[in-house]
Amino acid sequence: MSDVISLTAAELGEAIREGRVTSEEATTAYLDRIESVDGEINAFLHVRRETALEQARAVDARRAAGEELGPLAGVPVAHKDVFTTKDMPTTAASKILEGWQPPYDATVTARLREAGLVILGKTNMDEFAMGSSTENSAYKVTRNPWDTDRIPGGSSGGSSAAVAAFEAPLATGTDTGGSIRQPAAVCGLVGAKPTYGGSSRYGMIAFASSLDTPGPFARNVLDAALLHEAFSGHDPRDSTSIDAPVPPVVDAARLGDVEGLRVGVVSELDSDGFQPGVRQRFHETLELLESLGAKIVELSCPSFDAALSAYYLIAPSECSSNLARFDAMRYGLRVGDDGTRSAEEVMSLTRAQGFGPEVKRRIMLGTYALSSGYYDAYYGSAQQVRTLIKRDFDAAFENVDVLVSPTTPTTAFPIGERAEDPMAMYLADLCTIPSNLAGNASLSVPCGLAPEDGLPVGFQIMAPPLADDRTYRVAAAVERALTERDGDLLARSPYAVAR
Repeated sequence: MSDVISLTAAELGEAIREGRVTSEEATTAYLDRIESVDGEINAFLHVRRETALEQARAVDARRAAGEELGPLAGVPVAHKDVFTTKDMPTTAASKILEGWQPPYDATVTARLREAGLVILGKTNMDEFAMGSSTENSAYKVTRNPWDTDRIPGGSSGGSSAAVAAFEAPLATGTDTGGSIRQPAAVCGLVGAKPTYGGSSRYGMIAFASSLDTPGPFARNVLDAALLHEAFSGHDPRDSTSIDAPVPPVVDAARLGDVEGLRVGVVSELDSDGFQPGVRQRFHETLELLESLGAKIVELSCPSFDAALSAYYLIAPSECSSNLARFDAMRYGLRVGDDGTRSAEEVMSLTRAQGFGPEVKRRIMLGTYALSSGYYDAYYGSAQQVRTLIKRDFDAAFENVDVLVSPTTPTTAFPIGERAEDPMAMYLADLCTIPSNLAGNASLSVPCGLAPEDGLPVGFQIMAPPLADDRTYRVAAAVERALTERDGDLLARSPYAVAR
């Protein structure tokens, strides 16, 4: 089992194509791993063993029939429980959708199937993707495999924990304000937020429609690029989908050359208030890039200081509108329908019982920001700040090829430490939010362990829209150089499986 699990996704795909391993064997190994360790990690909400094995056998049958398989065909993947799946429940980790079985697949789900990936199950998350710790799930708290007393990030913490605990070689996530990059950083993984519109939102339960972006998790840069390529591309069913080719992310991940590249350091995202070990590893990585031939340029993006405030007006406003559909009238939870209450009373009772505290908090914030007399002062002003942030990015990219920062201000914090302090929780997304507001490409790659706690630190790379390949190019250079110098980072995790 460990021999299969220790392989990268690219290596496993190659082994399946060459007949050295069957997809059924690989899938069985990962399902057994889930049974062995997920009782402590709590990464998964739904696992259907026989359904996954049926998918694996279908891939093996295609290979036996002589069909040429793609690079990830037969490779298992963990799927965030925000994407609809017609063969297992989709709950968005909320009681209001408990047990809901969608009648259709999300586009990302469909493309995973088309590429031959085997969906192991659905991963835990902050309810409706609202949170930075996966403590807001209505079902369970997911734990970080590096230290099970700490959070795995959020909202895609189930996906990050599954990959970091070797319960899956790959996972999907969604990034609205950092919900892929932040969990990737604190779990020692690669996580990418594609250009907004570069991956389809069709069938992805909406949080904030102008911000939500599906993306990949992996244990290395090439695997992330392969998964990114597998499910991205134009989708006519998503009105915000970009009708353009997927950037050459796989080629960039294999290249990993930064000679002559101009790398901009955003002064607003390099604060003395950040954890010292995070800043230390970040600046060491800058020195490493410079030694590889990159040119380091310090610059300012002054509007970034207002990004957090703008985000926490825009995102709740959009969520208050999107979550209005969960009204107990058509599907999901229904409370108090005893024949004596009006539809309005049933709706109120259902939403009161079905939504968790963080979801209610954001619905109320958003409803207030959109209300008569406050719209221009709050939501309208936040959108103006968003325009300024986009202009800061545009101006910066006239002088540099990529921008970089720490992915998060700190390493993984203890479970419960920020649960009663929403503002402290929101600060976890300080560095990631600007890219969501602007819609550009962004990626987090591990850059070592913080010396004070031995936990992973993430290095964030930002590029212009549809220049996703630049983020993979820089990430691959960082990964290669650090691996050659320090060895495999994940090998130091308590849940590592030896290669």
